[in-house]
Amino acid sequence: MQNNNYRVFEKLSDAAEWTPMVKLHKTVKAFPNASVYAKLEFTNPMGSVKDRIGRHLVRKAIAQGKLKPGDTIIENSSGNTAMGLAMMAVEYDLNCKIVVRSTTAKAKLDALRAVGADLILVDPTLPPEHPDSYNKKVYTILAQHPEYYFPDQHNNLDNNEAHYLTTGPEIWQQMSGEIDYVVAGIGTGGTLTGAAKYLKEQDSNIKIIAVDPVGSVFYDYFKTGKLTKPSGYLIEGLGDEELIKCVNFEYIDDIIQVTNEQAIKHARRLAKQEAILAGGSSGAALFGVRSLLNTLDADKHHRIVTIFSDSGNRYLSTIYNDDWLIEKGINPKEV
Repeated sequence: MQNNNYRVFEKLSDAAEWTPMVKLHKTVKAFPNASVYAKLEFTNPMGSVKDRIGRHLVRKAIAQGKLKPGDTIIENSSGNTAMGLAMMAVEYDLNCKIVVRSTTAKAKLDALRAVGADLILVDPTLPPEHPDSYNKKVYTILAQHPEYYFPDQHNNLDNNEAHYLTTGPEIWQQMSGEIDYVVAGIGTGGTLTGAAKYLKEQDSNIKIIAVDPVGSVFYDYFKTGKLTKPSGYLIEGLGDEELIKCVNFEYIDDIIQVTNEQAIKHARRLAKQEAILAGGSSGAALFGVRSLLNTLDADKHHRIVTIFSDSGNRYLSTIYNDDWLIEKGINPKEV
């Protein structure tokens, strides 16, 4: 039984929805021609938007007979989907194994271990075709353990469906249907394009703007139709080194590219100017919003929604740590 009026739930995973929408002020005060609202997905139980897909993928797999107590889930994740799956593993008596880059923020790795996930760390410098790379290691393991259940968050369109069913309708209702643009980072693509599908069905005039880090393949592919060689970047949870099925370009109107420094600077700006302590992908989203605002007609008022995917608490040792920035060749005074 759950009572949504008072937010009382039977299971922790039931609370993974109806995150608040908050208007931004100081970070966008230079743009009086717009109202910008951020959906704070880090208020989900395990701290990120990925709680939604962890819940949906596991519950659907159980309903379809693909999972039962005692079975093992395996997934590759930068940490947030892993937390959502680990939550579900605890609730449904499952085992959870996560392939994760060894450079992932220590706080994420510690949190995953705390909730019982078994971590398989991989070298992030390996090319995507290498059998031990982030994108391929899961398949190497599945060849040895075909009984494991692999949700495949990057290519399983149930990822998109989770946001079509929840995130999109919430945004529409919270904004009373008055939306001109949605600007958000793109990683697996499920959040943005899943929500976008729902929103465009309600109002086809809504424009969807993705934000992709330099080094990812999405920006160049969207702009030119060509697949470029990926390179490394520091922002977790955004972009990819290959095309994946959950990125549905049909629902994207434009893509803005962001550098490590720009994303980190804007994440820190959010903390200092809005008291919103969010991750680097949220900083990237804010950069995307401000970049869009620079192009909009000053004589018209625009209503913009952005999505802040995870908490900055997971990045206190990285993007909010001056020593870490110096180690990565970034001047803290410039961000």
